[in-house]
Amino acid sequence: MRDVTVSKNYAETLFALGNKHGAIQEYGAALDTVARLLDEDPRFRIFLETPRIEDEARKRVVKKAFADALPKNVVNFVLVTIDKRRQRLLREISRQYNALVDAHLNREHVEVTLARAADPATETLIASRLSSVLGKEAIPHFRVKPDIIGGLVVRTSDTIYDGSVRRRLDGLRRQLLKARV
Repeated sequence: MRDVTVSKNYAETLFALGNKHGAIQEYGAALDTVARLLDEDPRFRIFLETPRIEDEARKRVVKKAFADALPKNVVNFVLVTIDKRRQRLLREISRQYNALVDAHLNREHVEVTLARAADPATETLIASRLSSVLGKEAIPHFRVKPDIIGGLVVRTSDTIYDGSVRRRLDGLRRQLLKARV
């Protein structure tokens, strides 16, 4: 829990800096690049997180690797996390930062479960309808789960809308069983 709180504080600091420079999304993309590299390259993650390597050596490598690829303020931010021994939190900081960007841009990520894969036109229609229902820009993440039979299940941050055929059939079955008794 403490790591999440610390990560959120770091993310808020970088977000304020990005807002000041008009580069909120650019900073988020840069931080995502670092977080993705930590996820995908175990050698880089070990290099950055192991206590056996001197901080100055780490900082030199980070400067050299990211100086031309990322905004200067984001590189400096990563260097500060190394100074404060918080580099292991960079992935969580990135998640917290993205949540701040979504809130700032009035967006919400929504998990949409379908029985079959939808075509692009249907996905666009679902995204549009979800946006109007939620009052925010919906960013749907589609997944296929054949056992819902048909319809769709939508999961937002704290709410589930179940419009699946499976739920309807289960409800009908319960009603028939009640009527039989």
